[in-house]
Amino acid sequence: MVALTKHAFLIGAKQIPKEPKVNVMSDNTIVVLATLDTKGREAEYLREQIAEYGDTALLVDTGVVGTPGARADITRSEVAEASGVPLTQLVENPSREVAAPVMAEGATRIVSQLVNEGKVQGIISMGGTQGTTLSTKVMRALPYGFPKVMVSTMASGNVAPWVDIKDITMMFSVTDIMGLNPVTRKILANAAGAVCGMAAVKVGLTPGEKPLVAITTVGITTQGAMKAMEVLEAAGFETIVFHAIGPGGRAMEQLMKEGVIGAVLDYSTIEVSNEMHHALLAGGPERLTTAGKLGLPQVVCPGAIEVLVFNEPETVPPRYAGRTLIQHSPKITDLRLNSAEMAEVGTEVARRLSYTTDDAVFMIPTAGYDSYAIAGEGFHDPEADADFVSALEAGLPANFRVVKRDTHIDDPAFASEAAQALITLIDAKSRRF
Repeated sequence: MVALTKHAFLIGAKQIPKEPKVNVMSDNTIVVLATLDTKGREAEYLREQIAEYGDTALLVDTGVVGTPGARADITRSEVAEASGVPLTQLVENPSREVAAPVMAEGATRIVSQLVNEGKVQGIISMGGTQGTTLSTKVMRALPYGFPKVMVSTMASGNVAPWVDIKDITMMFSVTDIMGLNPVTRKILANAAGAVCGMAAVKVGLTPGEKPLVAITTVGITTQGAMKAMEVLEAAGFETIVFHAIGPGGRAMEQLMKEGVIGAVLDYSTIEVSNEMHHALLAGGPERLTTAGKLGLPQVVCPGAIEVLVFNEPETVPPRYAGRTLIQHSPKITDLRLNSAEMAEVGTEVARRLSYTTDDAVFMIPTAGYDSYAIAGEGFHDPEADADFVSALEAGLPANFRVVKRDTHIDDPAFASEAAQALITLIDAKSRRF
């Protein structure tokens, strides 16, 4: 391993030299991620604004072709080298399609290491489609709670491709980011104030003595989830609730990976069935696997798992013609899965839970998995639910205890029992350690 010198960053086994910083007097260092060939003036302006708050800017150059318009603290050569591709190779036949992923990978490695070592306390960037794509890739690799500000021409539209499940603050640049004028100066100064203010916040993202408990819910399982939360908090646990609409479940599982969440009451598993059928609330292929892989205490329920979610009725795929639909809102249409589909979902849920090797509980309210599925409502179909349970039980690992109750998921008694079952698992695990 190469020794880390005073002014170098270690990426893998490579030493990346860094220009010495002068007169570092501030408490916080803010990464300014920019293509300095096209955004040099703007990056220097951000450096000045960050200094106004007593902080230090660390300019990381992700440009490739043109001459940098500002002094980089971490040069484009260092960024490219960190990805394993020399800059000289990139400039032989330069193209954005080739260069951007390389520079994004190098910047991600460098900035992630700086964050892990506590050397930087925030990150800010600016750009259009290309700059936003590159910079937010770096930001998405950083932990929750770490200040991330992206000034972007794209921030007035759908920002999901850039934010995904991370806490990136998107700020609309109003104008194209090409030169300084009264509008860009004000917007960039505001952005600098935002990231420096975030970096100054003293509140940490650290769980307390007891594990932080995640709960999933959707609107049609809310009453049960609220009761479970009440029981858990009365027992001294902090809870964190996720709206199980796709990004919610994915964010929950990422927070498990980052060590923030220590136990889960997966009350609403609708994201699994929606993933299988390519509906709106798809939670991704990892959904319902992470807690098991990490060995976290978990109680699972089939909240709203029989429901597929689409937009307006005309967006429901033709293959579902003749199915029972419920208009959840003017923009949301719910569809009920039939017996064969529910059996497939049961098999898939069991497969995903097969990663669980510790004791766990699956609680089933046989009188309805949500408020639309109780007797007298449009999605009431006990036979289809029974097919789900049969397939689930056939595939669940032996360490899962299945608990069936002749009630619905919003029943306070059911919710309380689910919460208490999780408390019992947490207590048992803590005694083992």
